[in-house]
Amino acid sequence: MTAQALPEIANVDRRTFDNEIRPAGRPVVLRQVGRDWPAVQAAQRSAEEGVAYLQRFSHGEPVAAILGEPSIGGRFFYNDDLTGMNFVRGQTPLDPFLARLLRDRDRSEPFAMAVQSVPLPTLLPGFAEANATDLVAPDVVPRIWLGNAIRVATHYDLMENIGVVVMGRRRFTLFPPDQVANLYMGPLELTPAGTPVSLVDPDAPDLARFPRFADAAKVAQTATLAPGDAIYIPFHWWHAVESLDPVNAFVNYWWNAAPAELGNPYDALLHALLAIAPLPADQRDAFRAVFDHLVFRGQSDPAAHLPDAAKGVLGPIDATTAARIRATLRDGLARP
Repeated sequence: MTAQALPEIANVDRRTFDNEIRPAGRPVVLRQVGRDWPAVQAAQRSAEEGVAYLQRFSHGEPVAAILGEPSIGGRFFYNDDLTGMNFVRGQTPLDPFLARLLRDRDRSEPFAMAVQSVPLPTLLPGFAEANATDLVAPDVVPRIWLGNAIRVATHYDLMENIGVVVMGRRRFTLFPPDQVANLYMGPLELTPAGTPVSLVDPDAPDLARFPRFADAAKVAQTATLAPGDAIYIPFHWWHAVESLDPVNAFVNYWWNAAPAELGNPYDALLHALLAIAPLPADQRDAFRAVFDHLVFRGQSDPAAHLPDAAKGVLGPIDATTAARIRATLRDGLARP
């Protein structure tokens, strides 16, 4: 698959990010955001120094890790019949995990190993303060991802995302949210890490089985990031991630741009699968028109003709209105 290069920007500051990059809603490579991080500088000297720097902050408490047989080729994914995963989960102290990464560097077919999405204050107390960016709000908790040369299936996040490469190189391949039908989503109930993934391997797509992926490939964008580089991935953009080196570390920042009192859109999706998807086609079409008008609001404000006092749930959603909607939903879901 030949993908377009992601746009890049250097020397970005918080004002530029807030006023130009995020409002555009497009992914961007942010070169050298972390170039002054002590962790990045140590990793650029050698993998040993990069690991030693991480170990300065580590402790003996176990952390969740995943492990895959050499036969999976570093691709964490489903088993053949989609009834489980091709990896196992376990617990390990961090220092032996890091030592194993160094020890396996020269193996041609190592076990695939990863520690994923662990809050930095929990795993490496003090690291975040010594290696920080002002591109995100101070209350956003950074997370760290560690592993060897592995591949993560194409997936999306339900949050905004900025990630900084600390050690090793990382390749990202992104697809816009509107490509969902061309990416062949896997099971919603069983996922590798919480959100659905594409069943298509973007490095070796089976177009006989997944023919629509050819259309997704036409709009794919890619970039390879070196230590210190960062990437902004907007809400719900699909992305496949490949760690290219045998020892790598990545720090990311997830945040939700929506007000905290609002509901979870994924809950609404599940409710719609229960209440709308099984309906006859004509009824689904009717609800599509209602949703387009009341929810997605592509044409106009559906409550513009109503006085403010009569807008109810069609008006601004504050904490009181949100609580009333939740109570109505609970009552409805409790009925058989």
